[in-house]
Amino acid sequence: MLKTDAELLSAARQDPQAFREFYERHAVRVRSWYLRETGSEAAALDLTAETFAQAWRGVRRFRDEADGSGAPWLFGIGRNLLRQYRRSWRVETAARARLGLPLAFAESDEYERVDERMEAARLRPALRTAVGALPSEQRRALELRVVEQLSYDEVAGRLGCSQNAARLKVSRALKALNVSLGVQA
Repeated sequence: MLKTDAELLSAARQDPQAFREFYERHAVRVRSWYLRETGSEAAALDLTAETFAQAWRGVRRFRDEADGSGAPWLFGIGRNLLRQYRRSWRVETAARARLGLPLAFAESDEYERVDERMEAARLRPALRTAVGALPSEQRRALELRVVEQLSYDEVAGRLGCSQNAARLKVSRALKALNVSLGVQA
């Protein structure tokens, strides 16, 4: 038989597994609510974690006032945390604006590219070797298309060939690089 939230929270005082079941029952909904309220995945995850941390610490204060549901209690904790988050966010944003600083790094688009750049840096020596091993026309086509970001029509003009021939050279260069670097296409 499925236990109510109240039963789980009562049992959680001695049994951490009961709190885990309560967490699994509500975590997705709490995170989704925070995401809608903040518009930030990072903030939603942080606030969700803090909500359940506070619920865990305050499990002895839980009173069943909603016919067995712990959701009102949990979202009460969440509303308080959200209020604190918004207050500190406004203060931090105003301070950053006065100082001319950008958003916090974790909220910027650059944060999500860190892993990509680290992987690219790791592959740089192998990539340099693989590009150097390409036939000269493929290497030049790749440089024009990828590095200089020219259209295929412009690549064809620079190489003195048709647009289809330019596409073929770039495609062959990319395939050769994938094979050389062991990338699954």
